[in-house]
This record gives sequence, structure tokens and C-alpha cells, in this order.
Amino acid sequence: MVKNFVRTKTTTISKLSLFVIPGLVALSTTLISCTSTVSNINTGNNPTADPAGAKSVTFKTKVLRIGYQSSGDLVRVRGVLEKRLEPLGLKVEWSQFAQGPQLMEAMNVGKIDIGSVGETPPIFAQAAGAKIIYLAGRRLGPDSGKGSAIAVPKGSPIKNLAQIKGQKVVFQKGSASHYFIIKALEEVNLKYSDIQVLSMPNVEARGAFIQGTIPVWVTGDPHLALVEKLHGARVLRDATNIGTPGGYYIGTREFAKENPELVRIILEEIDKNGQWAEANRKEVAKLIAPVLKIDLPIQEVISSRATYRLRGITPELMQAQQSVADLFYDEKILPKKIDIKEALLTPQEYAAITPETLVSEK
Repeated sequence: MVKNFVRTKTTTISKLSLFVIPGLVALSTTLISCTSTVSNINTGNNPTADPAGAKSVTFKTKVLRIGYQSSGDLVRVRGVLEKRLEPLGLKVEWSQFAQGPQLMEAMNVGKIDIGSVGETPPIFAQAAGAKIIYLAGRRLGPDSGKGSAIAVPKGSPIKNLAQIKGQKVVFQKGSASHYFIIKALEEVNLKYSDIQVLSMPNVEARGAFIQGTIPVWVTGDPHLALVEKLHGARVLRDATNIGTPGGYYIGTREFAKENPELVRIILEEIDKNGQWAEANRKEVAKLIAPVLKIDLPIQEVISSRATYRLRGITPELMQAQQSVADLFYDEKILPKKIDIKEALLTPQEYAAITPETLVSEK
């Protein structure tokens, strides 16, 4: 295992074999007639200012198409990407999806360029032949996993996780809940085949769960917090310490390779937004509550246990992701074994797209 895998400016030449190398300057992209050229891209200044020493960078797109899930996206609500990119001549288009699998399918057919999902959807997308790339991971914290749980209705006779054997268990196949339930079953010596699996997106399952027609539901916030606080749902096991590598920002290979400077800006702004969010969780709740139409006290619970910061792609992180993929193959859920390395960029390409804040420990 590689410890403290990437650090800031103290990184030595011996680290060249690692995925992320801070401080390397991205190679200039080729100028073609259909592209948008801007200046001083790394500072976010008005490109017309063109101060001395500013460099010109070429984007091979004029529109950033980004996907988000129905649970909401603080980056979208605060408009941080628009503030940074629109002065540079780029438009931001957002598309909403029920969950991660739907977002990955849209990426696979070319409808979006980038999006945030859990650890499981990109594995299923890669198995289906999608040409995707891991851009950055979610930085896990002490409360990571508290916003996802295996839940039962208030009056359920099921008192512990072992008692879900033979029960109908509802979750979205190919989502982070899919991995979660398999790992949780292992803890109580149950197999995936010991439960009756019914795949259903969270937005559809919540009403059925409230009505009592779903005996066991694997879900996450905001749905989890709503059924807990409003309907007395009981948690059998949350996802803390479940052994997940966490979620990711995923992009298409074409987009990432053609727009390295743009990807770097996007990740930088998302992580800056995350830094602000983790220092201002009550303000986050005030912003998100009206968007999702959730009472503020419930949204405060959701925001208190959410993860907002990003981390760079490393060999250790991708080995953990490979273990997740191998688990799905071993359970005969994936039709074929996949190699996560096929969904990675080169070390030099990761150096070009990864801001230093993603590889520091602060």
C-alpha cells in the first residue's frame, strides 16, 4: 500500500509512476477553428483583461453538460461553475437524473460530459462498454455513510439485519445501495441470494415504503432522512465503515482528453465549493431546503452528514474500486470481469486535470 501517496510541492521525481503529480503544467491543447479560446484561465479573471504573462488556452467545447441526481446538487444551486466559466465563454447546462445508473446511461449515449455518482454506477457502465474516465473521488470523513441505510417501516417486525433473510429488499440495481447491501449481508453471514431483490429508483420507492408495501429499503438522503423524521422508519444498519472507496466525478474519455484545463477548473471550483460547504453546513441547509422542498430541520440533518470535498485519483483508491468490481463479478451480478485501469487516464493526464487541493491533506 502506498502511504501519503501524493503531497504538494515536496513530491519527488520518484513519484512519477503515481497517477497525480502536483505542480506539473498541463500541455497546451491544439487550436482548431471550432474552439473557444480564453486567457488567464487559472485565475478566473475576465478574459478580455489579458494581463501580461497570461496564457491562452483552447477549449474544444463551448458548452459544459453536467448531470446531477434528484437528491440535488449544491454546486448547481450556488452557481459556482457558471460564475467561473461564463466569463470564459462557456455555457453550463444541467440535466437531472433519478440516480447514478440513469446518469451513467445518459453519459454513455453522449448526452452529458461529466457527473457525480457513487462507487457502483461507473462499474456497471464500464461493463456495458461505456467510454468513461474517473476524474476525481469523494473525500470520505468521519460521518461518511450515515446518510445511507437499510431501513424498515416503523411497525416492522424485523428487528435486526439477519432477519431480512427471505424478505423483499428494494433498491436501485447498479447504484451505491447495491454494493452496500451485499457488504452488509456478509456481516450477518447472509448471501445476496438469501434476499428477494426488487430494483426501483428511490423517487418511486419512497411512496411504497411509506405505505408499508416495501418491507426493507436500501436508500440514502434525502429520502432516508425524510422517512426517518416524518414516518418513524428504523435503521437496521447505516453505511458507516462499510468499506466503500466512496463516490466519484466521472467524465467521458473524449471530454477529459480534449479539455484538460477545463476539467481542472471544474474540479477546482467543485472542491472550493466543498470547502465552503463543510465550514457552513447550516447555510447549505438553508440553500438546499427550498430547492428540494424539505423542512429546514430535516435538511440540516442531511447537510450535517453529507460529503462535499474531492480527492485525486490514486493507485490505492483505484485498487479499492477494483475490489468493488471484483465483488460484483464474484457474485455473478456483472456478466464479465472488468479492469478499472481501462477507465483511467495516464499519470501525466491526471497531473494536468488535478488541482493541488485534491491531493493535499487539508
